Amino acid sequence: MRSSLCRPNVLLILGDQHHADCVGLANLHAPPDVSVQQAASTPRLDRLGREGAVFTRAYTPAPVCAPARQALLAGRPPESFGALWNPNFIPTPTLEPEPGQHVAALRRAGYRSCLIGKWNSSLEHSPADFGFDQHIDPALYQRELAKAHPDLEWTGGWLGESSPLAPEETAVGWGARQVEGRLRDFAKTKTPWFIRWDLAEPHLPCRPPARFMELFKNKDVPPWAGFDDPLEMKPYIQRQQLLNWGLERHAHDWDWWQPVVRRYLAVIAEIDAAVGQVLDVLEELGQERDTLVIYSSDHGDLCGAHGMLDKHYVLYDDVTRVPLLLRWPAAIPGAVVSAELVYNMFDIAASIIDACGLDDADPGYGQSLLPLASGEGRGGRSAVVMAAHGQQFGLYTQRALRTVDWLYVWNLTDIDELYDCRRDPGQRVNRIADPGCATILADLRRRLHEELRQRGDPFVGWTDRQLLEGRQVDLSLR
Repeated sequence: MRSSLCRPNVLLILGDQHHADCVGLANLHAPPDVSVQQAASTPRLDRLGREGAVFTRAYTPAPVCAPARQALLAGRPPESFGALWNPNFIPTPTLEPEPGQHVAALRRAGYRSCLIGKWNSSLEHSPADFGFDQHIDPALYQRELAKAHPDLEWTGGWLGESSPLAPEETAVGWGARQVEGRLRDFAKTKTPWFIRWDLAEPHLPCRPPARFMELFKNKDVPPWAGFDDPLEMKPYIQRQQLLNWGLERHAHDWDWWQPVVRRYLAVIAEIDAAVGQVLDVLEELGQERDTLVIYSSDHGDLCGAHGMLDKHYVLYDDVTRVPLLLRWPAAIPGAVVSAELVYNMFDIAASIIDACGLDDADPGYGQSLLPLASGEGRGGRSAVVMAAHGQQFGLYTQRALRTVDWLYVWNLTDIDELYDCRRDPGQRVNRIADPGCATILADLRRRLHEELRQRGDPFVGWTDRQLLEGRQVDLSLR
């Protein structure tokens, strides 16, 4: 598709648990079926969208760190190769390197490549085995920090706290410097390059420097659309989550949550500043026009939505919908807003394959985002499917199908969930037992079953009565 253009450089930046509501430009263009949180301060990410494309309905295939990042490398659903949760918790299969994966294909095409940041995509293989020439491990940062601040202690636990560090001393600042260093090194050659920067932020605990905390005041942080959820007619495990985290007394108290969310927003502002620093270097080096820049996140974060923390045991938009921004001045005209349903991980890989002309790479389940980003028309999906399997507090299998209007969550061992997202973008009211939704529910179940059947999902067959016949306990008995 891009054969008339030179192969671009590629800079892929991935946040960790960046809620899709927390990008200012995306909020301005949010469609009616998604929630909006107005307090985000992201002028540099907004610049990417203004000069490129923003996708307002982008979803992760799996809202857990390692499975999502393995989906990016493979272009396939992580459950298809056994990546069910983070492997450093309960060991589980991880991705094997294959020649058709995009990083390996980039190496064959003559690209120099570097991974900066966390690596949790394989227990058995290093980034080099997947095609990266260099991996800059954040363990280097931890050693530098311990040497510079031997008495530094964190006391806020998972809820976070303000950081005494200067922005250049934080992990985000350190990562930006590493990216800048590689950009300057690569600019000295005429070889195309691929840099992937995997941040560990804004994953909790959030510890922003004071400079970014000052951008927000508690009173200016509004509740998420899904806040103050009574969790009525919801799976039991969601109420158990409040007990697991010790949040039962705070679930409906926004005054208590405001400083937590404020720290989260401040870390996102810190990331935004670091991204701006990197974009400035790219411009200084004269490589802005010929570089495809992509920003996204492995998944979102509840951060108080539905009264919960983190991301486990739910498939609300809070954890499945993600930021997705693309800029490539040589090929993307700018100011493109796409409300098509897309995946981030599958489609990012397919877009890199498309942009770089990697004919020997396998896009897997992905579809290139470049036609949509170029304003050439439609190209999204009628629905996206997500999978989750639980983690810290026990295993719990879920599948979900999201259309423009509806979210259906199949909880294999508890009540299913059905949300009318246009009327209820915060997904607070479960319509699963509403007789008026029976027809749409049957259709969504049929569509999910067909999608899972095509993927070879192991639960199709054993549980067909749930999806095809709607067999479920009498919910009025609860």
